Amino acid sequence: MSLQEQFDQALADSKNLSERPDNQTLLKIYALYKQASAGDTDGNRPGMTDFVARAKYDAWDAFKGTSRDDAMQQYVDLIDELKG
Repeated sequence: MSLQEQFDQALADSKNLSERPDNQTLLKIYALYKQASAGDTDGNRPGMTDFVARAKYDAWDAFKGTSRDDAMQQYVDLIDELKG
């Protein structure tokens, strides 16, 4: 199975986890997905009053410079770990 196929399967599996991950883990899942699918962050960081968007942006920005393949592999590994 190619890395893209593994990533696509992990994406499907992420919607069917037995229990909801904590917020930090959810942010990491989001950030790895965005890095794998869109690359490095772009645009301006959201303002102080938009807490959720700012947290998501910061989580994604933490992976800046990570290659698409590395982000995909980390995403696959994280979802596999959460599936238990």
